[in-house]
Amino acid sequence: MAWGKKKGGRKEPLFGLPAALADLRLTAADRIPGGDDKPKKSAKSSGKRKSDDAGDEPPRERKAPAGRSGAKRRSKSRGGFSLGRLVYWGAVLSLWGVIAVVGVVIYVGAHLPPIQSLEIPKRPPTIQIVGVDGSMLAQRGEMAGANVALNDLPPYLPKAFIAIEDRRFYSHFGIDPVGILRALVTNVLHRGVSQGGSTLTQQLAKNLFLTQERTMQRKLQEAELAIWLERKHSKNEILELYLNRVYFGSGAYGVEAAAQKYFGKSAKNVTVAEAAMLAGLVKSPSRLAPNRNPEGAEARAQIVLTAMADANFITDAQAKASIGHPSYNVKPAGAGTVNYVADWIGEVLDDLVGQIDESIKVETTIDPKLQGVAEAAIIDELAAKSVKFNVSQGALVAMTPDGAVRAMVGGRNYSESQYNRAVTAKRQPGSSFKPFVYLTALEQGLTPDTMRQDAPIEVKGWRPENYTHEYFGAVTLTQALAMSLNTVAIRLGLEVGPKNVVRTAHRLGISSKLEPNASIALGTSEVSVVELVGAYAPFANGGFAVAPHVVTRIRTLSGKLLYMRQPEERNPVIDPRYVGMMNAMMRETLISGTAKKAEIPGWPAAGKTGTSQDYRDAWFIGYTANLVTGVWLGNDDNSPTKKATGGGLPVEVWSRFMKTAHEGVPVAALPSAPGGWGLSNLAQAASQVTAPAAVTPGPAAVNNGGYRPPPTRANARPEAAAGLDGWLMDRLFGGNR
Repeated sequence: MAWGKKKGGRKEPLFGLPAALADLRLTAADRIPGGDDKPKKSAKSSGKRKSDDAGDEPPRERKAPAGRSGAKRRSKSRGGFSLGRLVYWGAVLSLWGVIAVVGVVIYVGAHLPPIQSLEIPKRPPTIQIVGVDGSMLAQRGEMAGANVALNDLPPYLPKAFIAIEDRRFYSHFGIDPVGILRALVTNVLHRGVSQGGSTLTQQLAKNLFLTQERTMQRKLQEAELAIWLERKHSKNEILELYLNRVYFGSGAYGVEAAAQKYFGKSAKNVTVAEAAMLAGLVKSPSRLAPNRNPEGAEARAQIVLTAMADANFITDAQAKASIGHPSYNVKPAGAGTVNYVADWIGEVLDDLVGQIDESIKVETTIDPKLQGVAEAAIIDELAAKSVKFNVSQGALVAMTPDGAVRAMVGGRNYSESQYNRAVTAKRQPGSSFKPFVYLTALEQGLTPDTMRQDAPIEVKGWRPENYTHEYFGAVTLTQALAMSLNTVAIRLGLEVGPKNVVRTAHRLGISSKLEPNASIALGTSEVSVVELVGAYAPFANGGFAVAPHVVTRIRTLSGKLLYMRQPEERNPVIDPRYVGMMNAMMRETLISGTAKKAEIPGWPAAGKTGTSQDYRDAWFIGYTANLVTGVWLGNDDNSPTKKATGGGLPVEVWSRFMKTAHEGVPVAALPSAPGGWGLSNLAQAASQVTAPAAVTPGPAAVNNGGYRPPPTRANARPEAAAGLDGWLMDRLFGGNR
């Protein structure tokens, strides 16, 4: 038996760290779950440990599974997040929206002129063009028509615009949100833009300050300017500005111009039906203009009348009584082609008065009656025979012997083509240029009864011939000009010198460049209608040069004189003797020559026909002591016609115009040669001319063995029928006559 040992043994006390750790025990719950490395314990020891553990630690609560409670907490948290976040992000987006709107307003405003510098722009100057009788011919300028005060208009006129364009005009602030919403709904329902939301103020802002482009920026600028206009001007001032600036189609700006244009009266005197039609035009001025689309204009006016009745501006009885009763005015005769005159005036206006900054009235030499007759003569002749002769265009210029243009037609339809064939176009005059050759010959000592040989001729290998291959031997200059014999004209041109012929033409008024060659005698250099007519004027006025003109006086609308045409110094360019000779010679052209169809009962007249190569141009320039008139017919592309000659269509147009122009005018004789030289001399000379005979190629020779009767029209083929003066150009240029 060992000393000091007892059953149960004695335990020594422990101090410090060992004492603190003595009772420390790890339980299974404190261990990290593992795999196979768990130590295996007997049930006994395990039970002992459980009892020991039970004695050392209080029993732990059993926790509920974390899955369900966590899901519930997350669900509650998510619900709170959605509502709160919705409010939060809504506020954020609203703030950004406000910032964006402010930014857009600032951006749009930055691209506008400074508000403090904005002023209602002055009306651009109007150019009123009136005829010799004071009647209105045409207007030029963006703003046609005078301002009309709102108080001077019948009350139903402005109400018509309010009813159809802006029913809430007197209640909005420049922009009408209700109107915009209504237009938006209507457009959505109709799946397209069928209604606009712009107010009258917005429309005025666009007309005054902005372009017509359809962009969002322009629309926003329009809205800002509308608000500015509402702050600066009263409602009535805005309405008055609108009525005087809005466009009504056909070049009419403002209600006064529109009323004058369509109804021939002042806007102060329009009826309810006419007011409705004017208000209806604003939607689509070009499409609904009553002079272009009367049915569409009337249908739109009925819509306006219904709107006026709905707004209680008129009664239902007034609306029904007004339907179908607007009496729009048809444009006056000549208003179409007179625009060629207006364009010509626009070209010379700057030279006469310089730049204008106020409206003016231009007084012209145009006779509205004659302008209408000239227009009808060209249009009707082309309508009847353009297909037969393959002629698509024509021009006419009529002027007094002192150069005052009484009528000008630059084409058959101004709306289709604004090209002025009377002033701008230059064409070959053909035989209508021959008078300058014959005048040069007279000035060098020849006379109308001077004999020259009509026979084949050769010029350095070039053999010009008459169109019909017929020759008449010795003929007088009068007969050669009347019958438009090419070989005689060539001989004369070479005899007097092509350069002298050019000098004569320029002296009389031709300003175009002319080539001084042998073919100049047949009119191969191009000229305009107005300059050729002006160059014939000295034959009608006794030999004095003229400058074709159309403007006599220019005033401002207030009456200030800006320009007045001064009487020109009479500058003689032809000796009176030669004037009389040329008139006698060219009278024979109308009596027995190529222009035999031209006639003015009771009036002495003279002139010359012309037909260019391949029948491309047909001319007739004829005159009396009262008027000088030239007619050209052809095609813009210079294509050949179907044998249209100067003695045919142009003579018919000329005769129709001149007969009307001379009705009721006292008959006056053409200037004659001093000493009585005239037709008696021609008759005596004509009796000495040989009859047509077969002429063989070779040098020309005058028949000295006696004279036979002059050529008859049965033997001589006139230019009007066959282009007698064309064989030369057939050979040289393909048929120029």
